[in-house]
Amino acid sequence: MQALRALPWLVLLLAALGVWCLVAGGLRQRDDSRQHALEFARDDVVVAVRRTLNEHRQKLGSRLASKEVTAALAAGDSAAAATAIKQGWSEAERAELWPADLDALYGKLPRSGFGSLAVAEDALISGKMAARVVRSAKGPRLALAVPVKAVPAQVAYVELPLTRLQNSVESSALPGGTYLALRQGQRSVIERGDTSLDDGAEALGAKVPDSDLRVAAAAPESAMAPFGLGGPGALGLGALLLVAAGGLWFLLRPRLRAMVGIGTVEAGPTLSDLQQDLPVAAPVPRVKAREQDAARPEAKVPVVIDHRIFRAYDIRGVIGKSLDAGVAELIGQAIGSVMAAQGLDSIVVGRDGRLSGPELAQGLIEGLRKAGRNVIDVGMVPTPVVYFGCYHLRTGCGVAITGSHNPPDYNGFKIVVGGETLSGDAIKDLHARIAEDRLLEADVRGTLDERDIAEDYVQRIAGDIQIGQRLKVVVDAGNGVAGVLGPRVLEAIGADVTPLFCDIDGTFPNHHPDPSEPHNLDALVQMVQRLDADLGIAFDGDGDRLGVVTKSGKNIFPDRLLMLFAADVLERNPGAVIVYDVKCTGRLPVQILRHGGSPLMWKTGHSLIKSKMREVDAALAGEMSGHFFFAERWFGFDDGIYAAARLLEILDTRGEEPEAVFDALPDGVSTAEIKVEAPNEDPHGFVERFRLAATFDGARLTTIDGVRVDWPDGWGLVRASNTTPVLVMRFDAETSAAMARIQQAFRDHLLRLEPGLSLPF
Repeated sequence: MQALRALPWLVLLLAALGVWCLVAGGLRQRDDSRQHALEFARDDVVVAVRRTLNEHRQKLGSRLASKEVTAALAAGDSAAAATAIKQGWSEAERAELWPADLDALYGKLPRSGFGSLAVAEDALISGKMAARVVRSAKGPRLALAVPVKAVPAQVAYVELPLTRLQNSVESSALPGGTYLALRQGQRSVIERGDTSLDDGAEALGAKVPDSDLRVAAAAPESAMAPFGLGGPGALGLGALLLVAAGGLWFLLRPRLRAMVGIGTVEAGPTLSDLQQDLPVAAPVPRVKAREQDAARPEAKVPVVIDHRIFRAYDIRGVIGKSLDAGVAELIGQAIGSVMAAQGLDSIVVGRDGRLSGPELAQGLIEGLRKAGRNVIDVGMVPTPVVYFGCYHLRTGCGVAITGSHNPPDYNGFKIVVGGETLSGDAIKDLHARIAEDRLLEADVRGTLDERDIAEDYVQRIAGDIQIGQRLKVVVDAGNGVAGVLGPRVLEAIGADVTPLFCDIDGTFPNHHPDPSEPHNLDALVQMVQRLDADLGIAFDGDGDRLGVVTKSGKNIFPDRLLMLFAADVLERNPGAVIVYDVKCTGRLPVQILRHGGSPLMWKTGHSLIKSKMREVDAALAGEMSGHFFFAERWFGFDDGIYAAARLLEILDTRGEEPEAVFDALPDGVSTAEIKVEAPNEDPHGFVERFRLAATFDGARLTTIDGVRVDWPDGWGLVRASNTTPVLVMRFDAETSAAMARIQQAFRDHLLRLEPGLSLPF
């Protein structure tokens, strides 16, 4: 009897399953049809774009073969030849012929345009016509370049509007709710549809043959069909289940009538009946949190905290003066408040080897937990391991307690919230929350968990990078926190490692852990030469910066290392954006262009560089200070240990002596970073006065970060450090004579503003 009474529920279950399968199968069928239509549209656009490019190429080829152009070239009149190319070609907005060495255009950078040079280099390297979308004064344009057989050798360059490419992209009907884009490198040139889908569009991308362009496409994620079935399978199963439910009900109905006699069948319980029979659940208590802000009626006493420790891209102060465990607790609570506002609940915390680290970590963790955040303490690790933990442990949030390369009595915090390194206004907001007592205090404290992720970090790198030849490497960690993991990683990828000053000691007894200062590398050079090692590797105090020396004692400056990294990354990612800071050599963008990349100069600062990388979707970035950021095959954060592994991989692939690989890179006359004690005023204010007063004949000024002055044969820079109260300068030139002239020009202007400055040049 009980079994029979349960059978109506079985009928109901089968019917519900049948309806679910029909609905889900119909949605999956719709989504599959939409994706197929999108793929057809993408393929049509690929064909249309290729046809448009070929028509433009044929037109340029026919113009170059015309009598007017050949006659002008034979007469050596490049201007007349360029004019003749445009005759009869109404679309051509610009036509020029350039000497094949391109030196004059490189000398005019950036006014001459990076994209124009890139397409010209492509044509000269391949020996055939190249096409590329470039930025011009009139907006994006299609550029064509082709080598021209003339004496001397030349390259023809033509710019065309994107109208026909736009028409090609729009030539095919696009299904509703989808996305399609014509892309070059990391940038979308022309987009259609729902741009919120652009992040996943590469999965359905298709290359346009004989070009660097590709067509990317994306559709919303397909509905899931039950039991892993496709759309047709789910529809068929749904129909079968409904038939089974109907048949079962038809067979059972007479027996159910017999159970209750003649009359109405006893009705089963309704949903309302079932709900009435259920016990009333106690209300789920909600976690309360209160925001202590100015809106509360009681008076607030402002919290006094030194605003100067809140810097441009991290927090840094002197232990016992501007920074202690109490301040760390307030900072932790402020970070927890920001996390709560973004709906983030877990955070990784790690520290470097400084003596004040444990005390600050305890205070920071207390503040985070007070704000209701769950803390994962990864212990004493390099800063990159904290960043790695944000991804590996899927928190998206982390704090590295580190003084980086500052003296032993300094310490500070590098902060990631929601996958973004805090800088600028976000750092100032932490101070404002503390000063105004706007700190979240949760009724339920956050949890604390301790995790060791060091081996995970080592294996993640070693699983991707292995070298064939056993390169002999000396590693100098300067008694910083990278002294343990740095050698472990390089040994794991196959190197023969000799450690130097790798015992972690927060007093840094041997030398200051700052590889950007050449004198800090003296002991490393001596050890490399004594052991006849292939290379010397140096890390800074928290392991996010890299220094390199050769067995001949040469310090390979980071901007030259970035040339090597960029060439490697661009082999697999043609057209990728490479970001570099204002302190890097002028030969770097030229080298990036020659390897088919897009160079972009930006402000100095690890958090500022990372922010710019995300904005422009760069594959790689680097700073003259030794920070390297790999978004290709890594996570986009600055990591000196990982950069060292990538360097050894490149040297292994080249199969040459490391010295020979470095000697092949473009070089000139350059200085390391020159740090000058600032006058008795804010360094930023002094640099602003310098900017307003300085006039340099025949030079171009760049003021995105300090004042950089570029001449055709070199440049100089003065900027304010964001970590210490000093002026940072650097000079780079083609010859010693040019270097002396540029330094003298800067010296004259600087001493005119501040006669008491102590300048070492």
